[in-house]
Amino acid sequence: MYASRVHGVLVLWVVLAGAIITRAESPSYFVFVSSERSGDVTVIDGTTDAVVASFAVGKRPRGIHAAPDGTRVFVTLSGSPRMAPGVDENRAPADKTADGLGVINPVARKLIDRWHVGSDPEQFAISKDGKFAFIANEDDASASIIDLGSGQPRGKIKVSEEPEGVGVNPRNGEVYVTCEDKGEVFVIDPDQQRVIAKIDTGGRPRSVTFLPDGSRAYVACENGGYIAVIDARSHKLLSKIQLPTGSLPMGTAISNDGKELYVSTGRGNTAAVINTDKNEVAATIAVGNRAWGIALDPSGSKLYTANGASNDVSVVDLKSRKELRRIKVGDGPWGIAVINTVK
Repeated sequence: MYASRVHGVLVLWVVLAGAIITRAESPSYFVFVSSERSGDVTVIDGTTDAVVASFAVGKRPRGIHAAPDGTRVFVTLSGSPRMAPGVDENRAPADKTADGLGVINPVARKLIDRWHVGSDPEQFAISKDGKFAFIANEDDASASIIDLGSGQPRGKIKVSEEPEGVGVNPRNGEVYVTCEDKGEVFVIDPDQQRVIAKIDTGGRPRSVTFLPDGSRAYVACENGGYIAVIDARSHKLLSKIQLPTGSLPMGTAISNDGKELYVSTGRGNTAAVINTDKNEVAATIAVGNRAWGIALDPSGSKLYTANGASNDVSVVDLKSRKELRRIKVGDGPWGIAVINTVK
């Protein structure tokens, strides 16, 4: 009897151990990477950092985000040619039929729909309840509001030239749109569909993110080489955090506790770490060439950057402040979205 009891305990232990190992090996999240030049999205297993899929989505996929419930991933598509600012657009006419918001099934890993949402859509943000997307229309000086249930437009707000970055304040739902041409950030009340404030940041603002409590916004200003810090309650510019020489700040991400801000520096080829209490640079971490899109894993321990010139994604361990590896993806990786495993 004793022997059988011991045998039963051993069997139970083996079963439990196997379950634990299986659970540990199951990917807890996936990383979706949009590649602008090759027109595809690459999927990376967050546990192994291995590429598990790649599929075509359309022309110039750039901004990419997952719905809050993880059931869909959205990516902006554009038929406008890649050109430097100020280049005569008549030299390369746009294919407006290619503009849209692509809808991806993250389980099937394929594009399932494409909605016409505006002209030359670039970056966007999703409301906290997942019902609406706010999209910057780069060549139309406007921001569109899209119903994510139907794919139908619900409004359009005029801003200034070359709108790019979009962020939603987690506290009150206000929408911030960065406009590169004049160095302005527009604050929009999405319910009233009107501009309620305009903040001059200068420096060609490219992206925006917020502290978890919504009290401050951080705007990456590429040409100025700094981060503009905004009081999100009064809509006033508080200060500018200068980054190391050679930095061209692009993408921004905030830690789960709000104590650190992470910034991709474009052709500076680094990810900068900013202490948000002191508003100063705490570290810089070497990554791939022309780092643009940036995102954190769900635990906040790993950082991913999309490196547009080296065609790879850097994986950064934030505790050691070191790049762990680079993962080859499509041509011209641009945006990154992290999504918890869909079951």
